[in-house]
Amino acid sequence: MDEGRPLFLQIAEQIENSILDGSLQEEQQVPSTNELAAFHRINPATAAKGINQLVADGIVYKRRGIGMFIAAGSTEKLRYKHREQFAQEYLRPLMAEARKLGLSADELKKMIDDWGHGS
Repeated sequence: MDEGRPLFLQIAEQIENSILDGSLQEEQQVPSTNELAAFHRINPATAAKGINQLVADGIVYKRRGIGMFIAAGSTEKLRYKHREQFAQEYLRPLMAEARKLGLSADELKKMIDDWGHGS
C-alpha cells in the first residue's frame, strides 16, 4: 500500500486494476469488505469506503443479499478513465518538455516509434 494515498482509494484502484488486467471480469463478484480488510489488514469500514467509491463511479453494483459485482461496461469505462489520467500525468509533461527542446510532433513520434522497436 502507498503511504501517501488514502487507503480506501488504494482499495478502489486495486480493484480497478484487477478489472483492467482481466483478473476480475464483468459480472464477477468482488471480494467482500471483510475479505479485503483481512487481506490488507485494514478496518472493514475503510474497505467498504473503497467499494462504495466504485459503486458511486458505476463500476460495481450490489445484488441484495449476495454481494457486490463488477458492472457490465466497467472495463471500457475504466480504460477511458485511465487513458485520460495517462494523458494528464505523462503526455502533457512530455509535450511541454518536447516544446522546450524544440522537438516537432513528427520528431517526437519518431522517437517513440524508435523506442518501441528497441532502438
